[in-house]
Amino acid sequence: MDSLTPAQRSERMSRIKGKNTKPELIVRSLIHRMGYRYRLHGKGLPGRPDLVFTGRRKVIFVHGCFWHRHEGCRLARLPKSRLDFWRPKLEANAERDKEVERRVTELGWKILIIWECEVKNEAALAPRVRAFLDDTGNNNEGS
Repeated sequence: MDSLTPAQRSERMSRIKGKNTKPELIVRSLIHRMGYRYRLHGKGLPGRPDLVFTGRRKVIFVHGCFWHRHEGCRLARLPKSRLDFWRPKLEANAERDKEVERRVTELGWKILIIWECEVKNEAALAPRVRAFLDDTGNNNEGS
């Protein structure tokens, strides 16, 4: 059972942003400090990637572990109430992510997924981002 009233839950959920989230801002700051420049929320690409590196034909998605179902992550746990609502909603998000990744890749772009839980370890994240952005090979680094 939910500890909040429907009105309280609605108000709390309305505060959740889709753009400019804290993990996204941390990633953007890191990449900017590394000297890379990018565009935000690529309107012309499927899924509107968070960061677009047009000249490199690379995109970065910063995914929240809960909303995008990061497998094996403690932040991706299911809520305790209203599973009949949450399970299909979250599974649909994950399926949509797979479809977006497929479409972006078909357009010839490379993708890097950065999970919310990975943002906390900048020392591990920075070399991974640099390797992705500097790589000129044809391999795709998903999740």
